[in-house]
Amino acid sequence: MRTHVIIRHCGIVLLIISLLLIISAITALLSPSDNSFVPLAVAGLLALICGLLPVLMTKSVDKIQAKEGYTIVLCAWITAWLFGAIPFMIYGGEFSIINALFESMSGFTTTGASILNNIESLPPGLQLWRIASAWIGGIGVVLLISLAIPDDRNGQVILVSSETSSLAREYFKGGKRGFVRIMMLTYTAITLISFICLKMTGMGWFDSLIHAMSACSTCGFSNKNSSIAFFDNPVVEIILIVSMLSGAVNFTLLYSAIIPGRNKRSYILKSEVFRVFMILTFAAVLLITVSLKHNHLYDTNSQSLRHALFQTVSIATTTGFATADTNVWPSFCIGILIVCSIICGCAGSTSGGIKIDRIVLVGKGIRYNLHQFRDPLLVTRSKFDGRSCRPYEISQAQLFILMYIGFIFLGAELNIAAGMDLRSGVSAAIACMGNVGPGFGQVGSMNNYADLPTMIKLSSMVLMLAGRLEIYPLILSFRR
Repeated sequence: MRTHVIIRHCGIVLLIISLLLIISAITALLSPSDNSFVPLAVAGLLALICGLLPVLMTKSVDKIQAKEGYTIVLCAWITAWLFGAIPFMIYGGEFSIINALFESMSGFTTTGASILNNIESLPPGLQLWRIASAWIGGIGVVLLISLAIPDDRNGQVILVSSETSSLAREYFKGGKRGFVRIMMLTYTAITLISFICLKMTGMGWFDSLIHAMSACSTCGFSNKNSSIAFFDNPVVEIILIVSMLSGAVNFTLLYSAIIPGRNKRSYILKSEVFRVFMILTFAAVLLITVSLKHNHLYDTNSQSLRHALFQTVSIATTTGFATADTNVWPSFCIGILIVCSIICGCAGSTSGGIKIDRIVLVGKGIRYNLHQFRDPLLVTRSKFDGRSCRPYEISQAQLFILMYIGFIFLGAELNIAAGMDLRSGVSAAIACMGNVGPGFGQVGSMNNYADLPTMIKLSSMVLMLAGRLEIYPLILSFRR
């Protein structure tokens, strides 16, 4: 394995990070009474210098080996995480070293879990950096590296393949560079449209930008202590619901809904995965609405529907915005939301979790096996969005789900061993592994991770990274 290849790509990541830090520093400079300029400027210059040195001192390579690709992916995320925590550390306040690292990891992995008790006291420059890290983490810093590698170099292919699963690229048949461009274009367009719509509701431009970037990255960071409940505006909630759902759908599939091209099965309404995701999400909304009304938590049916719709979509897309305290909801509702936070959105989106694509694949595998048990001589073929399922795809999905549940189990055991109660410990592990953010109990929708022991914060950061990288790059890199 060539160390200089890995260092060079980490340098490219730092150049991207430095640009965002400098933009945040300029925002701080232009904002009155903003004392975050120095932390952001120092961190930006440090990232710029540390990024330029390896890029200028090492030569680019035409080919990247598969084992190098996985290591580059892991090292790129770790580099972004460490340098992203520097402005928080310098700023101080609620940010101890561990808290700064936790907030940075939560941002880049779009988890949205926070250690801040008073988010509104954070100056605008640091607020912007906090959400910028989540926005760049949503599209994936490694995908941005791939844009810098020409199409004729297989390094670009290796990096995209290491960063995203084959399910994420299912609806696009062009080159890897074209895939990255479509992902970036769709992501930027959703963010811009969301920003404009939020601004039209009367929300301030800064609040609109923060929440548009947060919704589309399915992160859930807000600059308000009470999250979306602060605005108490149904129109704002509807816009964010659409934005969150858009961020949780395969971007190439979403792109094909506007520009279908020649691949007819890429129309969004013909996608089996999309239909299953929407049906399950709104079935969960209906069940929770009925339960809330039956338990008389809200006065009217419309209030029950409003909170059920927003909270379910927020959890199912792994965003984590809140309009209500779900800790006081009935156990039936909490159970449904936990299932939503395990399955989550579609492959090729910014959402975390197992992904509905794998659930569909495993379901088809189970049906195929049942047919075989009934009639061993019967030859059947399972279809997945218009094409035949290959046996290894089903086995890969089953293996991923098994490993995913294993990570949750280990994380929950560590949380409980460190002093959390069963409900809080299990839901915190699920929320961090799925990049959801809020769980239940001590880490509920109106609470945070500030008072948790250092051991839990450290294990939660590992779960966030494993969930964001979809396990394989993490395991394969350490195995090497």
